[in-house]
Amino acid sequence: MDRLESMRIFVRVAELESFTKAAESLSLPKATISTTIQQLESFLGARLLHRTTRKVQMTQDGMNFFERCKDLLSDAEELESMFRASSSVKGRLRVDMGVSLARNLVVPQLPGFLAQHPEIELELSCSDRKVDLIREGFDCVVRVGQLTDSGLIARNVGHLTLVNCASPDYIEKYGKPRSLEDLKDHVLVNYSPVLGAKPDGFEYFDGEKYRSVKMKSVITVNSTDAYTAACLAGLGIIQVPLTGTKHLLKEKKLIEVLPKFRAEPMPVSLVYPHRRNLAKRVQIFMDWMEELLKQYLE
Repeated sequence: MDRLESMRIFVRVAELESFTKAAESLSLPKATISTTIQQLESFLGARLLHRTTRKVQMTQDGMNFFERCKDLLSDAEELESMFRASSSVKGRLRVDMGVSLARNLVVPQLPGFLAQHPEIELELSCSDRKVDLIREGFDCVVRVGQLTDSGLIARNVGHLTLVNCASPDYIEKYGKPRSLEDLKDHVLVNYSPVLGAKPDGFEYFDGEKYRSVKMKSVITVNSTDAYTAACLAGLGIIQVPLTGTKHLLKEKKLIEVLPKFRAEPMPVSLVYPHRRNLAKRVQIFMDWMEELLKQYLE
């Protein structure tokens, strides 16, 4: 029995609370996962997991072993890469970021990164939903907005400047708002990651703090691509990052409105699981992402 590999499998099962999900995550047969855990428990002489038809939970011994395993596995990975050049790092790297960021910035630059580190196997998830780093097995994610996760580490890399935009067709129909008072006669495209949630309204800075104005709306979306598309279609005003909208403003497909009443800049962070030591490939990728994002952020 490979003890390190057994510990890696145990940690994945414990994190996901499922043999099936762990098997999918590690690309291994479920029977291999189950057998490995049984052998590990026999070797240790302790029950690590409670198994039910619906859920897998750690025992008290399992919890103690879980914490020690994470430290030991992290140390082992660090030791293995101790004498390697940065270009020789290898292994699977699983990251998540927003669709727009991936399309406009990261994917076009990836050939250079992967050419420099050819033994890294990158799994890139692009979504606007808030993924669960631990349960879904991500090494790091790029988060835009205020962070609420507990037990995670965040590296702030800057802020996104937001602009208020409307399409030429919208302005032709409703006119161009000149003041906050004018917004009562205008329409806002609402964005909400979870449909059914209460929309925030039009956000602006009053000189002391950020406030919001309730506005009429005919559509709410949960995708950043749909958010911009709705604005281009003349369905309302949107508040979006300047960096991803510059080309549309330059081409006059969108027009900035109320430039003195922009929403609060959005923080951008690299977030990763709370671990004493971070795998070298993750460190290298995050350093690369930070430099890349600095060129992208306003």
